[in-house]
Amino acid sequence: MARPPLPSVPSRLVEVEVADRTRRTAPVAVLVTKEDVAEGAVSGPPGFAGAEGEVQELTDGDGPRWLVGVGAGAPRHYRTAGATFVRAAHACAVTTASSGGRPPLTVQVRPPARAGAAEYAAFATGALLGGYRFRVSGAEAPVRVRTLRLVAPGDGLTERADAVARAVELARATALARDLANAPSNVKDPAWLARTAERTAGATPGVDVTVRDEKWLARNRFGGMLAVGGGSASPPRLVELEYRPRGATTHLLLVGKGITFDTGGLSLKPNAGMHLMRTDMSGGGAVIAAVRAIAALRLPVRITALVPSAENTVSGSAYRPGDVVRHYGGRTTQVDNTDAEGRMVLADALAYGTATFRPDVVVDVATLTGAMKVALGLRTGGLFATEDDLADRLRTAGDAVGERWWRMPLSEEHTAAVTADIADGRQCPPGPGGVTAALFLREFTAGLPWAHLDIAGPARAESTYAEVVPGGTGFAARTLVEFAASYR
Repeated sequence: MARPPLPSVPSRLVEVEVADRTRRTAPVAVLVTKEDVAEGAVSGPPGFAGAEGEVQELTDGDGPRWLVGVGAGAPRHYRTAGATFVRAAHACAVTTASSGGRPPLTVQVRPPARAGAAEYAAFATGALLGGYRFRVSGAEAPVRVRTLRLVAPGDGLTERADAVARAVELARATALARDLANAPSNVKDPAWLARTAERTAGATPGVDVTVRDEKWLARNRFGGMLAVGGGSASPPRLVELEYRPRGATTHLLLVGKGITFDTGGLSLKPNAGMHLMRTDMSGGGAVIAAVRAIAALRLPVRITALVPSAENTVSGSAYRPGDVVRHYGGRTTQVDNTDAEGRMVLADALAYGTATFRPDVVVDVATLTGAMKVALGLRTGGLFATEDDLADRLRTAGDAVGERWWRMPLSEEHTAAVTADIADGRQCPPGPGGVTAALFLREFTAGLPWAHLDIAGPARAESTYAEVVPGGTGFAARTLVEFAASYR
């Protein structure tokens, strides 16, 4: 049965531009720090303190229409301010004569004179992503602010404009990753995800996309992917993306889990949270979006990316606890729990990627373990790495773009638990779940420098905070782009 189409991705975002002068016809928002308010440099209404994300709409006089707090003025405060302001502007009651009683289509934003390129970029990131909206509906889309015009001093215009242009590409990566995660699974099967990768990343100059079908996977003995996808009417796909700029001296392999829906298989999940499993391919979405952005920014690093995609469903052909699966390259795994399917498909992709492409560094991204949500909550990703420099690069990249990572141990005392009685490895051994999952994956990385990013917590959000809105968050996409940029 054919699956219904969805509108093309990515979502339409507010446009952000940088200019050195204001226009008389467009309303103005002024960004102010807590210090500005405390010292009386800005006169606001009673109760307005300039805290980050605080938005005060002004309806009297001919001055600015909004005051927007940026707190202490750190980039993260500007990011929060951009997100909360754009949400307020979309819903505002302030109108202009030219807008016909609707929210204004263009808003001019005046940052403090001391705000530099990093602050402009952070505000742009928040504004682009804070107003993100994914909705499949027959109703007309609401009228929203279309353009934010950041006013910059003439002597710093170019630097700020360049920083904002880069922030726009990073935000587009996050938005694309969100779109992929939010797409409902009656549409999003492995074939749809592969076609969408071709249509989005593949349309970017310099990126080549190859899709491997179930027949190719069978010929090449991708036992993990075939086992996980064996219970579904929608067969698995392996998506390969390549970006090879001239002069690149470093080759990164990125691998993202692409489970388009996860029932848990025969180890069936409870019904209460199963509807969220449309986002179980968030790691794969982040990788696809990151490759598109890396190519768009023309970063001088070679990228090979793999997204092993499957549906983990229930049928007479579903794989079982107790099965022994042979992965690409020959290593075997004893299956303990069919709901630990992510590591099964990642194992194939890691083994194939390291043997075929011989990269310098390997990074995988996955919504892998509930244990990581328990350990770190819903706003921090788990970071495992075999080398300190690699861990530091990823953590620094995350800090730069507003995504927080916490390094977890690859505890050698749990290595023995990953071995099995009747196979080379055990899929779901006892012990700390996040750690043992990482140790399981390490066996497929050929001893190369490798990092595993577990985003089970921050890949989804149930509430709005900073630039995040409910649904898929696109977490890790910006980190991967910034991480690639560190190898210039």
